[in-house]
Amino acid sequence: MAVTLIDVEYVAKLARLSFSEDEKEQLTHQLNDILKYMEQLNSLDTTNVEPLAHVIELKNVFREDEVRNGVSQEEALKNAPAASGEFFKVPKVIGPR
Repeated sequence: MAVTLIDVEYVAKLARLSFSEDEKEQLTHQLNDILKYMEQLNSLDTTNVEPLAHVIELKNVFREDEVRNGVSQEEALKNAPAASGEFFKVPKVIGPR
């Protein structure tokens, strides 16, 4: 399947791009070169190759859950710029519509 100048113009129009005539010719040539290179993959014998979901075999890297002591409320509020009783005090971020 070869890419034509009309194909390049169509895709450029869909992408709302404008190219000069020289750029269109160059893109047509480059896209055809890419397709020729990709065509080499069709010549490979893949009959005994299992399909993969990922090239590198991945394993689960999650750690086991373990219960740990958390930060106390006093300790959490200790470095807060402003606090109101048991809560962080922050500027109002929601205004009238």
